Amino acid sequence: MSSRILILDCGSQFTQLIARRVREARVFSEIHPPTVTAAWVREWKPTGIILSGGPSSVTDEGAPTFDPAILDVAPVLGVCYGMQWLAHHAGAVVRGGGRREYGRAEVVVGEASGLFAGFDRGERTTVWMSHGDHVDAPPPGYVVTASSADNPVVAMRHESKPIHAVQFHAEVHHTARGADLLANFLFEICHCEPGWTPGHFITDEVARIRALVGDRKVICGLSGGVDSSVAAALVHRAIGEQLTCIFVDTGLLRLHEREQVERTFKAHLGIKLVTIRAEDRFLDALSGKGDPEEKRKIIGHTFIDVFEDASAAAGEDAAFLVQGTLYPDVIESVSAKGGPSATIKTHHNVGGLKPDMKFKLIEPLRELFKDEVRNVGRELGLPEEMVGRHPFPGPGLGIRVLGAVDRVSVDLLRRADAIYLEEIRAAGLYQEIWQAFAVFLPVRSVGVMGDGRTYEHVIALRAVTSTDGMTADWFAFPPEVLGRISNRIINEVRGINRVVYDVSSKPPATIEWE
Repeated sequence: MSSRILILDCGSQFTQLIARRVREARVFSEIHPPTVTAAWVREWKPTGIILSGGPSSVTDEGAPTFDPAILDVAPVLGVCYGMQWLAHHAGAVVRGGGRREYGRAEVVVGEASGLFAGFDRGERTTVWMSHGDHVDAPPPGYVVTASSADNPVVAMRHESKPIHAVQFHAEVHHTARGADLLANFLFEICHCEPGWTPGHFITDEVARIRALVGDRKVICGLSGGVDSSVAAALVHRAIGEQLTCIFVDTGLLRLHEREQVERTFKAHLGIKLVTIRAEDRFLDALSGKGDPEEKRKIIGHTFIDVFEDASAAAGEDAAFLVQGTLYPDVIESVSAKGGPSATIKTHHNVGGLKPDMKFKLIEPLRELFKDEVRNVGRELGLPEEMVGRHPFPGPGLGIRVLGAVDRVSVDLLRRADAIYLEEIRAAGLYQEIWQAFAVFLPVRSVGVMGDGRTYEHVIALRAVTSTDGMTADWFAFPPEVLGRISNRIINEVRGINRVVYDVSSKPPATIEWE
């Protein structure tokens, strides 16, 4: 890639949005911790650098800091905490309290150039603020480029170096002209080339995979979901018959999942596919295990055991294992590659793998968001019925049965989930929803059926709208659709007498319950 933006993460809830907005402008971006050295940054060769926001004050003990030498590597944009660090580093006073701003604010543009090219001098524009500290006056060598009624320094730039900063969050959609500001940084200040496209990604990744694999054999852990399907198609384009896909029926799949995967892959991809029935192996390993992190690790380790056994049984001396790991998986599992953001949960295919497994990993989608994966799949010629499917987690229903997993709870959940998705499709709502699924709750409730008392299980329904899975909002179903879904589940799935609907957004909740 000729152009790429390095984002240094100081722990902001919006850091991933910065990466998304940059990629939407067709420029590649990656998130790394602020502790990277200037030497590392030079070797990475960024076209530009963005310093993210964060919850700390620059004067706090242990607050994120940067190697000052990075300011001479490439143009820099400081956002919120990033601006405050730039001001503090250059000698300005950063004050806490008194001028806290959260939510929408109106700012006045001070100059119609640089970051504000295309704006009018004196133009008032709406931005999104989220800060408790502020800068009273620009440091030596800097000039103010925007201000507000409450803050005299809302944006600033260096007089001679390509260093710019804003106190607000240009990456959120509440900032009216945030896309213009970021485009000015990318194309007017950094002179990026908009070359981050699915086609270019495929070309580069195919070449990388061929060079890595050589003439050795590869297996792919196929789940049937969007991610592993696209990963399999991409690797198959690179190495052809050297790839064998192994589909493992874990006993934690959706209704008729195995049959659908076998049918789709034989019809559309022509990839060698081996199906392994391992329900007993997974369910026995999960017996009595209720902690979600432990369940993920058990499922991840068992996957590797099954792959190793299947590879040996098939006479495939495979050196590599392909997985459909995505960027959100990496971010949530390893804290933005070691940065100060909190680890949310371990994904079975990131932090749950066996440390002594014999395979080397190939994760061709590791730096992509979900919508980018779908576009790569379409570019590879995969059918819409495959790339347009709702996400399904690698651990499957194992993390949708809350608490301990057993065959009865999985079967009840599987049948309830099938009814739920069937009714969503019948209502014409499937494409409006980013992800929908049912959850088996580890509680029972009292009910009445006919003239008798029941004491049975509870199913929760979850449906969200999202772009990339990093943030999400709950989907507002028409009440009659929810009512129909609830009635069918209770009437048709013996053992369930109550259905509830989850109206939590992400954040603060995650999309999956575990």
